[in-house]
Amino acid sequence: MKGILISSNASGGGKTTITLGLMKAFKNRGYKIQGYKVGPDYIDPAFHSKITGTTSRNLDLHLMGEEGVKASFSRGKGDLAIVEGVMGFYDGKGIGEESSTYEIAELLNLPTVLVLSPKAQVATLCAQINGIRDYKNANIAGVILNNISPSYYMLLKKAIETNCNMPVFGYLPTDNRLSLESRHLGLVQSSEIKDIEEKIEICAKLLEEKVDLDRLYESFVETKKYKDTFHLKRENLRIGVTYDKAFSFYYKENLELLEEIGEVIYFSPMMDKELPKNLDFIYFGGGYPEVFMKELKENISMRESILSALENGVKAYAECGGLMYLTQAIYSLDEEACHRKDLVSFYEGSTYMSTKLQNFGYAKIVINKENDLLPLGLKINCHEFHKSYVDLKEEKIYEVRKESFTGKLKTWQCGYVKNNTLGAYAHVHFFGNLEFINELLK
Repeated sequence: MKGILISSNASGGGKTTITLGLMKAFKNRGYKIQGYKVGPDYIDPAFHSKITGTTSRNLDLHLMGEEGVKASFSRGKGDLAIVEGVMGFYDGKGIGEESSTYEIAELLNLPTVLVLSPKAQVATLCAQINGIRDYKNANIAGVILNNISPSYYMLLKKAIETNCNMPVFGYLPTDNRLSLESRHLGLVQSSEIKDIEEKIEICAKLLEEKVDLDRLYESFVETKKYKDTFHLKRENLRIGVTYDKAFSFYYKENLELLEEIGEVIYFSPMMDKELPKNLDFIYFGGGYPEVFMKELKENISMRESILSALENGVKAYAECGGLMYLTQAIYSLDEEACHRKDLVSFYEGSTYMSTKLQNFGYAKIVINKENDLLPLGLKINCHEFHKSYVDLKEEKIYEVRKESFTGKLKTWQCGYVKNNTLGAYAHVHFFGNLEFINELLK
């Protein structure tokens, strides 16, 4: 498998659009494409999977560790690996490049294509490109320019190739047909955009016309196959996993580990009438329950089925949107709280939408209270990204710790335990936290 990485100087630079267009363009040429996303994102990988027909994978050094990233990369299958970066090329944790796209490129020895969306600049853009390359002597294979006119492109191409001694593979012209709708946590999910394949086909055709794909292909490098030690013992468990438009935020490797442990049965809290029978464990993933409240609220038989199972001691783990679903209700910003029971109502209390992100970013969990599910003192790497909070009366066993770039430590409490169910906002990748999932499944 040959690979390359797509990055930019900042978020909003056009990485996702160009990445999806290139995936489709090379797929149209007959290549099997394996997509990857740097960082903890769930939405972009879903777009990759939709376009390529192969499930995309995450590469996150904080959540997975170096060996986990290498294992995830090596699990990919295809002719071409196209890795989409996160934020700006060097942006990671704090003020340095820790856990950045650059670190992934270095770890996996991948050349990088810079996607840039310039405006009213020429020589200054060249200075920025030279600065990005020279800051850490990065392996920058070339540039693709985004959202510009043909005449501006010709000017920039000449300037970059002269002043930066770097190839400009081409450009994506300004085209309103390529816009992707956003929501409070980023792009709207691929499953909700009816014309997504049509949009990306348009993008792919424009890239075929305006980008030298043959020259770009020459920049792909043969990738290495790494050791994969991330496996779990077969326990013959029946594991239920929520999966529909409301709950789709899962790391591919988490699901693979569960499939090693036992039989995984996917079910829809929106559409199915009740839980699958005889489950030993239920995984409620993240997503957008607040967007699909009508369907979740009206599916009374499913809610009652879940409530009965959890109250009778079936083991369960609920992340972020999954936690929200297990509360009594989700209140929007313009609603007045009352004692509704629109959701599963396993946890006593409700969820409240907010205008700003709550506890955003990478953090570390420490189990700081005795409980029957996880050992005291266990440390778990995690990530949070949500515009809601819960007010619950349940026992909390997490102390979540996040250190700022100044060294100041922020802590908060989470991890709600009731019966054999653990619910929390923090997203966890099992590769970096094998003890965590092993303990939950004991």
